[in-house]
Amino acid sequence: MEDLNITIIQTHLYWEDAESNLKHFDSKINNIIIPTDIIVLPEMFTTGFTMNPKQFAEEHGGKGLQWMMEKAKHKKCVLVGSISVKDKGQFYNRLYWVNPDGSFQFYNKRHLFKMGNEDQFYKAGSEKLIIDYKGWKICPLICYDLRFPVWSKNQKENCYDVLIYVANWPEVRAYPWKQLLIARAIENQSYVVGLNRTGNDGNGVAHSGDSAIINPRGELMSTIQSHEDKTESFDLSYNYLEDFRNLFPVLSDGDQFKVL
Repeated sequence: MEDLNITIIQTHLYWEDAESNLKHFDSKINNIIIPTDIIVLPEMFTTGFTMNPKQFAEEHGGKGLQWMMEKAKHKKCVLVGSISVKDKGQFYNRLYWVNPDGSFQFYNKRHLFKMGNEDQFYKAGSEKLIIDYKGWKICPLICYDLRFPVWSKNQKENCYDVLIYVANWPEVRAYPWKQLLIARAIENQSYVVGLNRTGNDGNGVAHSGDSAIINPRGELMSTIQSHEDKTESFDLSYNYLEDFRNLFPVLSDGDQFKVL
């Protein structure tokens, strides 16, 4: 199995300003000069974590998704990130996985952050998404989902190799963010990618980034720092993952369950 190159873009967002954010990420992505397989963008990367979807959500298939399709084709890689979306009269915090050929899949955030009133404006999703890409199994999730290990749990019948979280995770809770990312890598014997924004949002909430790429042993691979505006790319080795799982086969002893 070939290695998988993942690129994370840790940066600030322009509050409820899709045009400025798309221009911003245009520049960031155009400056990626090495070949990469997946580019990860933050949660609600076109608006920031807005609770004003009536004004700022885009229709499913709208400008943000079209932009992702164009960039994925141009860079010949996957783009993944979430957008505030309106679909059939409901609002969703929707993660799009966009392939280089323009095809896409999506995941609606399961765990809505009620302390930020997200549950008052958005509808929760009910289906986990696991993608087969270049022989790798990848599970993309969103921010607050990180706190719920059952939803993230690797199971024998549908095992993934990489767990991706896109986020607008506040700096005041940076410690849990960093520890939970490590925990998810260890308990699921998978690579974990956590991509978080930096800067203050329109409500004055500060974000420190603290983005990370973590190996299946829970060891930090990335070197990106708190508050740093930086793009990083790393190769994930499938042979390393497989060797570790064979050496220490924890997943084979895991409990089987269904999430209701």
